[in-house]
Amino acid sequence: MPSKFGLGKGLADLKNEMGNSPEISVLAGGERVVVRNIPIAQIAPNPDQPRKTFADSELADLAASIREKGVLQPILVRLGGAQQYEIIAGERRWRASRLAGLPEIPALVKNVATENAMEIALIENVQRENLNPLEEGAAYKNLMEKCGYAHKDISRLIGKSESYIRNIMRLETLPESVKKMVVSGEISASHARAIAVAENPDELARQIVGRGLSVADTESLVKSVPRSSKSRFFQANSLPPETVAKYAKKLKSAVGANVKIRERKGGAGDITIHFESRKHLEEIAEVICRGK
Repeated sequence: MPSKFGLGKGLADLKNEMGNSPEISVLAGGERVVVRNIPIAQIAPNPDQPRKTFADSELADLAASIREKGVLQPILVRLGGAQQYEIIAGERRWRASRLAGLPEIPALVKNVATENAMEIALIENVQRENLNPLEEGAAYKNLMEKCGYAHKDISRLIGKSESYIRNIMRLETLPESVKKMVVSGEISASHARAIAVAENPDELARQIVGRGLSVADTESLVKSVPRSSKSRFFQANSLPPETVAKYAKKLKSAVGANVKIRERKGGAGDITIHFESRKHLEEIAEVICRGK
Protein backbone atom coordinates (compact mmCIF):
# COMPACT_ATOMS: atom_id res chain seq x y z
CA MET A 1 0.00 0.00 0.00
CA PRO A 2 1.54 3.39 -0.98
CA SER A 3 2.60 5.43 2.02
CA LYS A 4 1.09 8.82 2.73
CA PHE A 5 4.66 10.00 3.29
CA GLY A 6 5.79 9.01 -0.19
CA LEU A 7 7.78 5.95 0.90
CA GLY A 8 5.87 3.41 -1.16
CA LYS A 9 8.44 2.80 -3.91
CA GLY A 10 11.19 0.28 -3.40
CA LEU A 11 14.82 1.05 -4.13
CA ALA A 12 14.79 -1.18 -7.20
CA ASP A 13 11.95 0.90 -8.71
CA LEU A 14 13.84 4.12 -8.07
CA LYS A 15 17.05 2.75 -9.62
CA ASN A 16 15.18 1.53 -12.70
CA GLU A 17 13.71 5.01 -13.16
CA MET A 18 16.75 7.11 -12.31
CA GLY A 19 19.82 4.92 -12.74
CA ASN A 20 22.26 3.42 -10.23
CA SER A 21 23.74 6.72 -9.07
CA PRO A 22 25.34 7.36 -5.65
CA GLU A 23 22.53 9.78 -4.82
CA ILE A 24 18.98 9.68 -6.16
CA SER A 25 16.77 12.72 -5.70
CA VAL A 26 13.07 11.88 -5.33
CA LEU A 27 9.90 13.80 -4.57
CA ALA A 28 8.29 12.55 -1.33
CA GLY A 29 5.25 14.19 0.18
CA GLY A 30 5.76 17.35 -1.90
CA GLU A 31 9.38 17.71 -0.77
CA ARG A 32 12.59 16.90 -2.62
CA VAL A 33 14.63 14.35 -0.65
CA VAL A 34 17.77 12.37 -1.45
CA VAL A 35 18.44 8.63 -1.47
CA ARG A 36 22.08 7.98 -0.72
CA ASN A 37 24.26 5.17 0.56
CA ILE A 38 25.27 6.04 4.13
CA PRO A 39 27.90 4.23 6.22
CA ILE A 40 26.08 2.14 8.81
CA ALA A 41 28.47 3.39 11.50
CA GLN A 42 27.19 6.94 10.95
CA ILE A 43 23.57 5.98 11.68
CA ALA A 44 22.05 5.84 15.16
CA PRO A 45 18.66 4.49 16.23
CA ASN A 46 15.90 6.88 17.23
CA PRO A 47 15.52 7.04 21.04
CA ASP A 48 11.79 7.58 20.48
CA GLN A 49 11.45 4.47 18.30
CA PRO A 50 8.19 2.81 19.42
CA ARG A 51 9.47 -0.71 18.78
CA LYS A 52 11.83 -1.82 21.56
CA THR A 53 12.09 -5.57 20.87
CA PHE A 54 13.62 -7.18 17.78
CA ALA A 55 13.57 -10.97 17.65
CA ASP A 56 17.02 -12.43 16.95
CA SER A 57 15.55 -15.07 14.62
CA GLU A 58 13.74 -12.44 12.54
CA LEU A 59 16.87 -10.30 12.25
CA ALA A 60 18.93 -13.35 11.26
CA ASP A 61 16.44 -14.25 8.51
CA LEU A 62 16.36 -10.69 7.19
CA ALA A 63 20.16 -10.46 7.33
CA ALA A 64 20.40 -13.63 5.20
CA SER A 65 17.98 -12.13 2.67
CA ILE A 66 19.95 -8.87 2.58
CA ARG A 67 23.22 -10.73 1.95
CA GLU A 68 21.60 -12.40 -1.06
CA LYS A 69 19.43 -9.61 -2.50
CA GLY A 70 20.54 -6.40 -0.81
CA VAL A 71 18.30 -3.82 0.86
CA LEU A 72 15.23 -3.53 -1.39
CA GLN A 73 13.73 -0.45 0.27
CA PRO A 74 15.74 2.44 1.72
CA ILE A 75 15.38 3.39 5.37
CA LEU A 76 14.31 6.92 6.33
CA VAL A 77 16.73 9.09 8.31
CA ARG A 78 17.22 12.68 9.34
CA LEU A 79 20.50 14.52 9.95
CA GLY A 80 21.54 14.47 13.59
CA GLY A 81 24.46 16.09 15.37
CA ALA A 82 28.12 15.88 14.25
CA GLN A 83 27.15 14.67 10.75
CA GLN A 84 25.48 11.59 12.20
CA TYR A 85 22.08 10.35 11.02
CA GLU A 86 19.11 9.31 13.13
CA ILE A 87 16.66 6.65 11.96
CA ILE A 88 13.03 7.72 11.52
CA ALA A 89 11.78 4.48 9.98
CA GLY A 90 13.51 1.22 9.11
CA GLU A 91 15.50 0.34 12.23
CA ARG A 92 14.91 -3.39 11.65
CA ARG A 93 16.46 -3.14 8.16
CA TRP A 94 19.39 -1.19 9.62
CA ARG A 95 19.99 -3.76 12.38
CA ALA A 96 19.80 -6.65 9.90
CA SER A 97 22.15 -4.88 7.46
CA ARG A 98 24.65 -4.36 10.28
CA LEU A 99 24.31 -8.05 11.18
CA ALA A 100 24.86 -8.97 7.53
CA GLY A 101 28.15 -7.03 7.57
CA LEU A 102 27.14 -4.33 5.08
CA PRO A 103 29.32 -1.21 5.29
CA GLU A 104 26.55 1.05 3.91
CA ILE A 105 22.77 1.15 3.62
CA PRO A 106 20.54 3.10 1.18
CA ALA A 107 18.60 5.80 3.00
CA LEU A 108 16.14 8.58 2.29
CA VAL A 109 17.46 11.71 3.99
CA LYS A 110 14.60 13.96 5.04
CA ASN A 111 14.52 17.12 7.13
CA VAL A 112 11.78 16.62 9.73
CA ALA A 113 11.14 17.96 13.24
CA THR A 114 11.28 15.66 16.28
CA GLU A 115 7.51 15.41 16.65
CA ASN A 116 7.07 14.59 12.94
CA ALA A 117 9.76 11.91 13.18
CA MET A 118 7.87 10.38 16.12
CA GLU A 119 4.63 10.46 14.13
CA ILE A 120 6.17 8.73 11.10
CA ALA A 121 7.85 6.06 13.23
CA LEU A 122 4.59 5.35 15.06
CA ILE A 123 2.48 5.20 11.90
CA GLU A 124 4.94 2.88 10.14
CA ASN A 125 5.02 0.47 13.06
CA VAL A 126 1.24 0.52 13.62
CA GLN A 127 0.53 -0.04 9.92
CA ARG A 128 2.99 -2.95 9.78
CA GLU A 129 1.67 -4.30 13.12
CA ASN A 130 5.26 -4.41 14.40
CA LEU A 131 4.47 -3.32 17.96
CA ASN A 132 3.38 -5.39 20.90
CA PRO A 133 0.56 -3.78 22.95
CA LEU A 134 2.94 -2.40 25.60
CA GLU A 135 5.18 -0.76 23.01
CA GLU A 136 2.11 0.69 21.31
CA GLY A 137 0.77 2.18 24.56
CA ALA A 138 4.20 3.56 25.46
CA ALA A 139 4.45 5.21 22.03
CA TYR A 140 1.10 6.95 22.51
CA LYS A 141 2.16 8.13 25.97
CA ASN A 142 5.45 9.42 24.55
CA LEU A 143 3.64 11.48 21.91
CA MET A 144 1.31 12.95 24.53
CA GLU A 145 4.14 13.87 26.88
CA LYS A 146 6.72 15.14 24.38
CA CYS A 147 4.46 16.69 21.74
CA GLY A 148 1.48 17.83 23.80
CA TYR A 149 -0.96 15.53 21.99
CA ALA A 150 -4.38 14.60 23.36
CA HIS A 151 -6.10 11.24 22.84
CA LYS A 152 -8.15 12.73 20.00
CA ASP A 153 -4.98 13.87 18.19
CA ILE A 154 -3.49 10.37 18.28
CA SER A 155 -6.87 8.94 17.24
CA ARG A 156 -6.82 11.09 14.08
CA LEU A 157 -3.15 10.28 13.47
CA ILE A 158 -3.46 6.48 13.48
CA GLY A 159 -7.15 6.01 12.65
CA LYS A 160 -8.16 4.22 15.84
CA SER A 161 -10.76 5.21 18.43
CA GLU A 162 -9.97 7.20 21.56
CA SER A 163 -11.30 4.36 23.73
CA TYR A 164 -8.86 1.95 22.04
CA ILE A 165 -5.97 4.31 22.78
CA ARG A 166 -7.01 4.76 26.42
CA ASN A 167 -7.32 1.00 26.90
CA ILE A 168 -3.89 0.30 25.39
CA MET A 169 -2.29 3.00 27.53
CA ARG A 170 -3.88 1.47 30.63
CA LEU A 171 -1.46 -1.46 30.29
CA GLU A 172 1.33 0.84 31.52
CA THR A 173 -0.06 0.53 35.07
CA LEU A 174 0.45 -3.25 35.18
CA PRO A 175 3.29 -4.78 37.22
CA GLU A 176 6.35 -5.92 35.28
CA SER A 177 5.54 -9.61 35.84
CA VAL A 178 2.21 -9.20 34.03
CA LYS A 179 3.76 -7.10 31.26
CA LYS A 180 6.19 -9.94 30.55
CA MET A 181 3.24 -12.32 30.24
CA VAL A 182 1.66 -10.02 27.65
CA VAL A 183 4.88 -9.74 25.61
CA SER A 184 5.42 -13.52 25.71
CA GLY A 185 1.82 -14.17 24.66
CA GLU A 186 0.85 -16.05 27.83
CA ILE A 187 -2.09 -13.67 28.19
CA SER A 188 -3.63 -11.43 25.54
CA ALA A 189 -3.78 -7.64 25.57
CA SER A 190 -7.55 -7.93 26.09
CA HIS A 191 -6.99 -10.02 29.22
CA ALA A 192 -4.41 -7.51 30.43
CA ARG A 193 -6.70 -4.52 29.90
CA ALA A 194 -9.41 -6.25 31.95
CA ILE A 195 -7.17 -6.89 34.96
CA ALA A 196 -5.34 -3.54 34.84
CA VAL A 197 -8.00 -1.94 37.07
CA ALA A 198 -7.85 -4.69 39.71
CA GLU A 199 -5.99 -4.63 43.01
CA ASN A 200 -4.24 -7.96 42.35
CA PRO A 201 -3.39 -8.22 38.61
CA ASP A 202 -0.54 -10.69 39.33
CA GLU A 203 -2.89 -13.21 40.90
CA LEU A 204 -5.53 -12.71 38.22
CA ALA A 205 -2.97 -13.22 35.45
CA ARG A 206 -1.94 -16.54 37.01
CA GLN A 207 -5.59 -17.58 37.18
CA ILE A 208 -6.09 -16.69 33.51
CA VAL A 209 -3.22 -18.98 32.52
CA GLY A 210 -3.94 -21.75 35.04
CA ARG A 211 -7.67 -21.96 34.41
CA GLY A 212 -7.64 -21.04 30.73
CA LEU A 213 -10.04 -18.13 31.27
CA SER A 214 -11.56 -16.34 28.29
CA VAL A 215 -11.68 -12.54 28.15
CA ALA A 216 -15.38 -12.62 29.10
CA ASP A 217 -14.60 -14.88 32.06
CA THR A 218 -11.82 -12.53 33.12
CA GLU A 219 -14.07 -9.47 32.94
CA SER A 220 -16.64 -11.22 35.15
CA LEU A 221 -13.92 -12.19 37.61
CA VAL A 222 -12.60 -8.60 37.80
CA LYS A 223 -16.06 -7.36 38.83
CA SER A 224 -15.87 -9.52 41.95
CA VAL A 225 -12.45 -8.34 43.19
CA PRO A 226 -11.32 -4.98 44.70
CA ARG A 227 -10.28 -2.27 42.28
CA SER A 228 -6.76 -0.88 42.40
CA SER A 229 -6.32 1.94 44.94
CA LYS A 230 -3.75 3.41 42.56
CA SER A 231 -6.34 3.45 39.81
CA ARG A 232 -8.93 5.07 42.09
CA PHE A 233 -6.44 7.67 43.33
CA PHE A 234 -5.42 8.84 39.90
CA GLN A 235 -8.97 8.82 38.58
CA ALA A 236 -10.04 11.08 41.45
CA ASN A 237 -6.98 13.32 41.82
CA SER A 238 -4.92 13.45 38.65
CA LEU A 239 -5.30 16.02 35.93
CA PRO A 240 -6.97 14.51 32.86
CA PRO A 241 -4.43 13.66 30.13
CA GLU A 242 -6.14 16.17 27.84
CA THR A 243 -5.47 18.95 30.37
CA VAL A 244 -1.81 17.96 30.74
CA ALA A 245 -1.53 17.88 26.94
CA LYS A 246 -3.14 21.33 26.70
CA TYR A 247 -0.62 22.82 29.15
CA ALA A 248 2.28 21.15 27.35
CA LYS A 249 1.09 22.51 24.00
CA LYS A 250 0.69 26.00 25.48
CA LEU A 251 4.20 25.95 26.95
CA LYS A 252 5.62 24.56 23.70
CA SER A 253 4.14 27.49 21.80
CA ALA A 254 5.51 29.96 24.34
CA VAL A 255 9.12 28.73 24.48
CA GLY A 256 9.46 27.23 21.00
CA ALA A 257 10.48 23.76 22.18
CA ASN A 258 8.96 20.41 23.07
CA VAL A 259 7.76 20.32 26.67
CA LYS A 260 7.10 17.28 28.86
CA ILE A 261 4.88 17.53 31.96
CA ARG A 262 4.86 14.78 34.60
CA GLU A 263 2.40 15.05 37.49
CA ARG A 264 3.13 13.35 40.79
CA LYS A 265 1.06 12.60 43.85
CA GLY A 266 -0.30 15.60 45.69
CA GLY A 267 -0.39 17.81 42.60
CA ALA A 268 3.38 18.41 42.36
CA GLY A 269 5.35 17.50 39.28
CA ASP A 270 8.10 18.30 36.78
CA ILE A 271 8.32 20.27 33.55
CA THR A 272 11.06 19.20 31.13
CA ILE A 273 12.03 21.38 28.16
CA HIS A 274 13.86 19.65 25.29
CA PHE A 275 16.38 21.67 23.24
CA GLU A 276 18.03 20.68 19.95
CA SER A 277 21.33 22.56 20.28
CA ARG A 278 23.20 25.05 22.46
CA LYS A 279 21.88 27.89 20.32
CA HIS A 280 18.34 26.57 20.82
CA LEU A 281 18.99 26.48 24.58
CA GLU A 282 20.08 30.14 24.51
CA GLU A 283 16.92 31.09 22.62
CA ILE A 284 14.72 29.26 25.13
CA ALA A 285 16.50 30.92 28.06
CA GLU A 286 15.97 34.35 26.48
CA VAL A 287 12.25 33.70 26.02
CA ILE A 288 11.84 32.56 29.63
CA CYS A 289 13.88 35.44 31.05
CA ARG A 290 11.94 38.00 29.01
CA GLY A 291 8.77 36.71 30.66
CA LYS A 292 9.97 37.65 34.16
